[in-house]
Amino acid sequence: MTRILLTTFFATASTAALAGGHAAPMVMASDQSVANGIVSAEKIVAPENGWLVVHRTDADMAPGVVVGHAPIRKGETADVAAILTEEVAAGDMLMLMVHAENGGMATGSFEYTLGAKEDGPIRVDGNLVMSVITAQ
Repeated sequence: MTRILLTTFFATASTAALAGGHAAPMVMASDQSVANGIVSAEKIVAPENGWLVVHRTDADMAPGVVVGHAPIRKGETADVAAILTEEVAAGDMLMLMVHAENGGMATGSFEYTLGAKEDGPIRVDGNLVMSVITAQ
């Protein structure tokens, strides 16, 4: 079963999605095999340069430990692949989230740890820009 979950603000996309001619920030991803050590997002729309960050999650839908990341550009990007840095098993839930590239010591180095402000999550109207998938 393919699930695509978008942040709650996407539900109001008809009125806010194309402000200034730009699509609303989002992550589009589907359940997928992680046997190759990679998790992919089909499409990302980011308000600034940053990172696609792969967090562990569960039924509570809270972001957990980071298990992978990949750089992303401002705007729309297709087929973004993040290399997994920890083992992920079939059935594990993963949260693919957009993080900013700011606040750290070095531009271009992913410096986020849970709860830190450096390279932290991007929020739109208080909502995380993310999608949750299940590893196959």
